[in-house]
Amino acid sequence: MLSFNECTLEMLDSTFGLKQIRTSQSLQNLLDGEAELSDLEHNILLNFRELLLINVDNWNEQELALNFIGPVFALINFTGENFNLFADRLLKGVVDGIEMKGKPDSMIASGWRVPKKPYFCFQEYKKEKDAEGDPAAQALAAMLVSQEINEHKIPVYGCYVRGRFWFFMVLKDKSYCISDAYTATKDDLFDIFRILKVLKQFVMEIAEQN
Repeated sequence: MLSFNECTLEMLDSTFGLKQIRTSQSLQNLLDGEAELSDLEHNILLNFRELLLINVDNWNEQELALNFIGPVFALINFTGENFNLFADRLLKGVVDGIEMKGKPDSMIASGWRVPKKPYFCFQEYKKEKDAEGDPAAQALAAMLVSQEINEHKIPVYGCYVRGRFWFFMVLKDKSYCISDAYTATKDDLFDIFRILKVLKQFVMEIAEQN
């Protein structure tokens, strides 16, 4: 049994024959996707950004989730007729004969009461330096299991956060790509919000087909 918390990128690369690539059309489609931002959403995000600016160096992981990440997700509303946003739920599966399990901080998956097919895996960390574990690897490990559950039919998306820095990811077959950092204490926050809105559009389309 391999726990997500034990994983590093080097371990995942060597164990599963993965390759990190510099560019990915699937990831670029997410990052460059279009979504409208209302005046109300803009003003709310300004308040969230100010709160983050004041507290980002002091919040622990739970405080970051409760005061910033959770409200941003709630503003988008990742709840649909056949998918939902789940937090700290067990995700397990077998990848290349190796059993893996863990609890992503959040994931968007088909299902309502319980997650079924995960489409997006999210990891958050309180510190920008000296954070325990490897959040990129933990997110990627969850994405590997999600890919198996989805029978490799779709790209699996993910994201991890170190304090103010957000990194978006995609996994397709044996290749994965990680974006440059988006800084939530700057105007990048509006891009983060737009990308998450585009992600919701992707999830809605995938969920309708399954």
